[in-house]
Amino acid sequence: MDAVTAQKYKHRLVAERDALLAQIDAQRGGPISRADAASEALDKSEDDNAQIQSGRDVAFAINEHETAELLDIEAALLRIKEGVYGLCVDCGTHIPALRLDAAPHTQRCVTCQTSFEQAHPV
Repeated sequence: MDAVTAQKYKHRLVAERDALLAQIDAQRGGPISRADAASEALDKSEDDNAQIQSGRDVAFAINEHETAELLDIEAALLRIKEGVYGLCVDCGTHIPALRLDAAPHTQRCVTCQTSFEQAHPV
């Protein structure tokens, strides 16, 4: 991948990371830790235990998804820095531009991603 194209993806990834971090801050009421946000939510809650647990489970799932997305973005930025962005981490083939445009943090070609998902079902 040429340097100009890599920079295009880098700018997009940085913008996505910044937007995700801003979204997380807004959801938490500012840049506070996950534990502090959970504690504040529980302190203000007048719900019964089932509602509290359900809310906690949903918040945990959202948090895990956001954390995974941030890790994927950081990994993609590192691949750009190392000069291997756009290459499948499993087989080394070039990932098509259409796939990178759709998901710039992707790390595998379609064939390897399919194999990975089959080996690691959710």
